[in-house]
Amino acid sequence: MTTNRFCEITPRLHHLSSLCENCSKIDPELYTKYDVKRGLRDINGKGVLVGLTEISEISSTRESGGQTVPADGELFYRGYNVKDIIAGIPQHSNFGFEECTYLLLFGKLPTQTELSDFTQMLSEYRTLPTSFVRDIIMKAPSKDMMNTLARSVLTLYSYDDLADDISLPNVLRQCLQLISLFPLLSVYGYQAYRHYHDGASLYIHSPKPEYSTAENILHILRPDSQFSPLEAKLLDIALILHMEHGGGNNSTFTTHLVSSSGTDTYSAIAASLGSLKGPKHGGANIKVMRMFDDMKAQIKDWSDEEEISRYLTALLHKEAFDRAGLIYGMGHAVYSLSDPRAQIFRSFVEALSAEKGYEKEFELYAIVERLAPQIIARERKIYKGVSPNVDFYSGFAYSMLDLPVELYTPIFAIARISGWSAHRLEEVSISGKIMRPSYKNVCDRQTYIPMDAREIE
Repeated sequence: MTTNRFCEITPRLHHLSSLCENCSKIDPELYTKYDVKRGLRDINGKGVLVGLTEISEISSTRESGGQTVPADGELFYRGYNVKDIIAGIPQHSNFGFEECTYLLLFGKLPTQTELSDFTQMLSEYRTLPTSFVRDIIMKAPSKDMMNTLARSVLTLYSYDDLADDISLPNVLRQCLQLISLFPLLSVYGYQAYRHYHDGASLYIHSPKPEYSTAENILHILRPDSQFSPLEAKLLDIALILHMEHGGGNNSTFTTHLVSSSGTDTYSAIAASLGSLKGPKHGGANIKVMRMFDDMKAQIKDWSDEEEISRYLTALLHKEAFDRAGLIYGMGHAVYSLSDPRAQIFRSFVEALSAEKGYEKEFELYAIVERLAPQIIARERKIYKGVSPNVDFYSGFAYSMLDLPVELYTPIFAIARISGWSAHRLEEVSISGKIMRPSYKNVCDRQTYIPMDAREIE
C-alpha cells in the first residue's frame, strides 16, 4: 500500500463516517439526567475524585465563613510549595529540575551529596544503546516529534532484558533511564527530521556529563552548543514548572490508568505521550504563540491598549485569528485567580527578554495579561475567575531560546516524565485493582434483523 493510497479518503469512507457520526451522537441532556460529569469535571472545573496521591497538590480555593471561595493558586510537590523550592535554588545553579525529580521520586529534598550522586546516576543513564540513533531515530523520521518520541520509547522495550519486570527496583531503573534519555530522543529526532526533510545540516552532539538536563538540551540542540547562564536558568525553571501537576491531568491519569493493568513501563509512558500530544493538553503554548504572531501582524501600535482591546474582543467574537472564540493562554481548569506557575515564570521571562532585546514583545504580553481577564469577564458568563496560565508565557520563552516549535510539546514531555515516573511508581507500589470506570449505555435495545430483510440506506 503506497503512502498516497493510505492517506486517500474515498467516497465510501465519507459514507461510513456519516454512519459513525449518526450512531455516535448522545443527547447532552442525558448527561444531566444521569448526573454524569463530562470530562470528569463539575461545572466549576473541579475534578471528580478517582484516586489518592502524595506526589503533588494543586490549591486554588480557601475556606471563608464556612464556604469555599477562590484563592490565588498554589502548587505543591510532596508538600513543598513550588514557589519556595524555586526561590531556594542557588541563583547560578541549573540543576533545579534534577533536585525536584529527586523530591518527586523519593519524597524528600536531597542533601548536596544525595543530589550529586543522583545527577551522576542520571548522567550515566544518558547513553542510548549502540547504533540506536542510526537504526531507529534516523529511519523514517516523523514530522511530529511526539510520535518520534513515543516510537523510540516503545523500541527501547526491545533493548531491555527485564522489560516486563514490574518490581519496584526495576521500574525505578527504567524510569530513571527514560528521564535521562528523553532529551536525546526528542532533540535527535528533530535533528533527523530537519536533515532528511528540510535538507538542514545534521548535528548529533553527545551530552556532557557535567551539564544539567536544561544545559544538555541547549547543548545538543544548537549547532555551536553555546548558551548563556540565563538561558539555561530559564529552561531549568520551565522544566520544574511543567514536571508535575497533580494526578488528575490527562496524561498523568493515563499513567495511572495504564499502569493499573500491570503493563510494562515503556507501554505506560508511550500511552502518556499520546495523551500529552493532544492539542487540548500539551500543545496549548503553540496556540498562544500563533495567536500573538497574528496579533502583532494585525495591531499597528503594540502599546495602544484600545487597539489591543479591540483585537481581544474580536477573538472572543470569533472574528480574529482561528475564529475559535478563545483567548489562548487565559484560564485553567483548576486555577481561577492565578496560576502560580505563570506568576513564577513571568519574572524569569522578563529577565530573558531584557537580555535578548525583546522588551517590546514582553510589554505586549504584559498588556494582554492585564486586559484579557477584564474583557473575558465582560463578554462571557464565567463561573470562576480567569487568569493567565503557564502556557501564556512558555511559548514566548521558548521562542527567545530559539527552540523550534516542533520541540515545544516534547520539552513538556521531557519535564513531565519525572511526574509520570513518580505516579507510575506510586501505582506499582499500591498494586491495587485495575481501573475500570463505568459507562451507562443509553442506546435502545433492538430486535435482530436477518440479512435478507435489511433495508438499503
